[in-house]
Amino acid sequence: MAKFVLVHGAFQGGWVYARVARKLREAGHDVYTPTLTGLGERAHLADRAINLDTHIQDIVNVFKYEDLTDAILCGHSYGGLVITGVAHEIGERIRTLFYLDAYAPADGQSLVDITGDETALAFVAQANQNGGMIPPIPAAIFNVNEADVVRVDTMSVSQPLATFVQGVKAGVDSTPVANRTYVFATRNGGDWFVKTHARLKSDSRWTVHEIPCGHSIMLDRPADLAALLLAEATK
Repeated sequence: MAKFVLVHGAFQGGWVYARVARKLREAGHDVYTPTLTGLGERAHLADRAINLDTHIQDIVNVFKYEDLTDAILCGHSYGGLVITGVAHEIGERIRTLFYLDAYAPADGQSLVDITGDETALAFVAQANQNGGMIPPIPAAIFNVNEADVVRVDTMSVSQPLATFVQGVKAGVDSTPVANRTYVFATRNGGDWFVKTHARLKSDSRWTVHEIPCGHSIMLDRPADLAALLLAEATK
């Protein structure tokens, strides 16, 4: 029996993994889909002071209070920064880092460092108009499948700017976790992860996969994602 911890991306919550979690549990595994502070069903805790460290601690605490070891830790999109930070805190408890169409930061990098000045300025402008919070980006921009677009937009909530501007203390290249997998969504609606994908697929330390779908792989192709996660359990 394997243990999976699935971390969602910005604006969303643990709810986004329901289909994948069901498949993994049906296969006999333990699955945790925590929601980061201020998002999803924890939106009532939203505060502009929440930063990347807060979200890293959310996941560290899941490992601590569920007494998890040898776990496969998956992070989607913004969640890539979260799991990178977690790996440097409790790497000895993690079997595999699984980046799901996600940011894979270098030492000290934040989300806005990776996305560039134009995107950073846009986020700051939005936050200045919304009490330090960034309104959710419409699902259609990420090429989410038509059947799920309305639900994703309805369930998504604002994200604190501080989570995007705070960098990780140490990046993926210095993580103590040896097993690393990256999954690239080839139809995700933008070029956010093109450079990351190109860099990692030529790095022998990484296992890299491609899935032809939108950014929300867990909604568009849950069976394919579950299969890749289950393969990690057999390594």
